[in-house]
Amino acid sequence: MSQTYQASPPSPQVPGLLQMTVAKSFLTVVICTVALLIVCAIFAPSSISLGALAGSLPFAAVIAIVGLGQLLVVQQGGFDLSLAGAVSLAVVTSTHEAHQDNAQLLYAVSLAVSFALAAGVVNGILVAFFRLNAIIATIGMNALLYGGVFAICGGTPSITTDLLAEIANGETFGLPHSVYFALLALLVVSFILKKTVPGRRFEAIGANPLAARAVGLRVRLHQMMAYVYAQLLYCLAGVLIGGITREPTAFQGDTLLLPSVAVVVLGGTSLLGGRGYPISTVIAAFFLNQLSQFALSVGVPYSAQTIIQALALGFGIGVYSMKWSVNAITQSKLPKTEEKK
Repeated sequence: MSQTYQASPPSPQVPGLLQMTVAKSFLTVVICTVALLIVCAIFAPSSISLGALAGSLPFAAVIAIVGLGQLLVVQQGGFDLSLAGAVSLAVVTSTHEAHQDNAQLLYAVSLAVSFALAAGVVNGILVAFFRLNAIIATIGMNALLYGGVFAICGGTPSITTDLLAEIANGETFGLPHSVYFALLALLVVSFILKKTVPGRRFEAIGANPLAARAVGLRVRLHQMMAYVYAQLLYCLAGVLIGGITREPTAFQGDTLLLPSVAVVVLGGTSLLGGRGYPISTVIAAFFLNQLSQFALSVGVPYSAQTIIQALALGFGIGVYSMKWSVNAITQSKLPKTEEKK
């Protein structure tokens, strides 16, 4: 009798669906990137020349790093709007506090990291423990961070140190150092999320916080740490910008907020939280940066870049919303199939 009422376990079918989703998210962004490169080769060959790529890859690397930071927050169902202030504060701290002295660079970078940790902890406490809306909390933090920017530099730029310029903007084996930093960030984030127990718990909490709390996971701590890790990645991006741009402005982070969300969406991560795809996010960063280079090559004014990024964001939302709808229909039909059997 016990065998008569035993239901077939759905677990063998669910992993197949998850694997199909992962493959589609990766395949979608790869196909889009290859298609864009073909279009560039036909209509704007100068945008994929060695010189153009050498000049644009450092900024693609920066977008990839801030995208990875935003990814961690989005996985927990939130948004980090303090990104702009965090990047800008890291830029001015690493340049102004070094006073163009290589010997002071370590102190300046350490100070930038301290600010990032403090901002991440405060963001995390406000959102995870005080249950404040993530958008409101991070907007307030963004204002505080920009207050720090003006306190340090007064709104005036400073020339970076030679050492930071060499670390961030030098080349090894023909690739800018910033690309290696982006790849290192990708490896660390991917390993932690996909190969460690805390990383898998992190994704499980993002997918279903209530279920995770019911099984005893420390939901609020993981949610708080998402903001801390994100701030550290923003800090890395800001320090790199301080070396890539010889005389960076005090508002370098303003142009990175929308791209950070766009690459997360293009990479296949749901805005409702859950599993994230770091490698797809990094490829999407290259795609978005190359799309901007193509637009500039064909005569689109720089002022229209925000529109292009918004269109890319809308495209990603549309594509993956359609995909999730198909998966939902497929899952809804599974029980009926079992009943017929």
